[in-house]
Amino acid sequence: MADMLTLEKFEEAAEIVRKVTSETKLIYSDFLSNQTGNKVYLKPENMQLTGAYKLRGAYYKISTLTPEERAKGLITASAGNHAQGVAYAAKKYGVKAVIVMPTTTPLMKVNRTKSYGAEVVLKGDVYDEACEYAYQLAEENGYTFIHPFDDLAVATGQGTIAMEIFKELPLVDYILVPIGGGGLATGVSTLAKLLNPKIKVIGVEPAGANCMQESFKAGQVVTLPGVNTIADGTAVKTPGKNIFPYIKENLDDIITIPDEELVASFLDIVENHKIVVENSGLLTVAAVRHLDVKNKKVVAILSGGNMDIITMSSVLQQGLILRDRIFTVSVLLPDKPGELSKVSDVIAKESGNVIKLEHNQFVSINRKAAVELRITLETFGTEHKNQIIKALEENGYQPRQVRTNI
Repeated sequence: MADMLTLEKFEEAAEIVRKVTSETKLIYSDFLSNQTGNKVYLKPENMQLTGAYKLRGAYYKISTLTPEERAKGLITASAGNHAQGVAYAAKKYGVKAVIVMPTTTPLMKVNRTKSYGAEVVLKGDVYDEACEYAYQLAEENGYTFIHPFDDLAVATGQGTIAMEIFKELPLVDYILVPIGGGGLATGVSTLAKLLNPKIKVIGVEPAGANCMQESFKAGQVVTLPGVNTIADGTAVKTPGKNIFPYIKENLDDIITIPDEELVASFLDIVENHKIVVENSGLLTVAAVRHLDVKNKKVVAILSGGNMDIITMSSVLQQGLILRDRIFTVSVLLPDKPGELSKVSDVIAKESGNVIKLEHNQFVSINRKAAVELRITLETFGTEHKNQIIKALEENGYQPRQVRTNI
């Protein structure tokens, strides 16, 4: 493995992964560029056949194995994207693949992994627990283990993304790369620095799973006591020990992103680019607003797009709520005919669209004096919401914004 992460190996990997990867050309984002004052480009790895960049590292790693190692059968642990990469690569090579996935893995990722012919085992609440069990199965059955990130050959395969970025945008100034365990960031940052030592490569982690940031601070690999993030693909407690020296040398900084910003970024990408990106892939989209630079060429790597429908629905709803596109207001009314109609007229004049009404007669001992009406509305945004609230106040109501539950 010592000869990995060299320019020659990256070039070799680029030729090999081209057999199974799609061409993911950069997308210029007018929306993000206008917001940040930079020229922002998206690297849409969510458009790969398996829905994520992971196919690169998995396929290249398997290509470096001996026929005997492949014949033993392959095993890995993954929250979903590496799982599909290994499953697809194993199918291409005609060998068995066993994938251990956390029990919290979205159903779509589980089903897609099975569709490539892999045997799926669900174990543990997070990746680290699934990985421990995968090592146990590998020892018991003699399988060849394919680590999702702490492997130099895997990292070399992932780094081929940087080569494609430079071919399209030779004068790129910044590359933003998501970090889970660190394999993608290792490959991309190492190759980027080989091609241009002046480039800045910034890692991006979820605030609730910032294992690499904490490791950077400590100067060595550390394990978080737990992780809590909607970015399931980067929910890792311990970054890779083998790759840490490379990432420490080549990564310029790490930005952490709270889950709320991922929700807002999902709306931005869907509405402005009409593509679906999973929460881990949205880390870099959120991070472009955290860069304190102007007039730079910035590439945000969208690492994957494997988001199940239930998660997508939840993220959309929460995004609309965060953007004040949906909100709930409570008003007190006398319990008599015609009062509901009066409130409706006020809202209608302000072009508010009522989604749901909740009428509570038991908010007061004297219901003739007051009943509560909770109105959930669709609006055009914060300014429109405030306009509706002001109109209710001007008509004698005392509106109170409350938590929205759709």
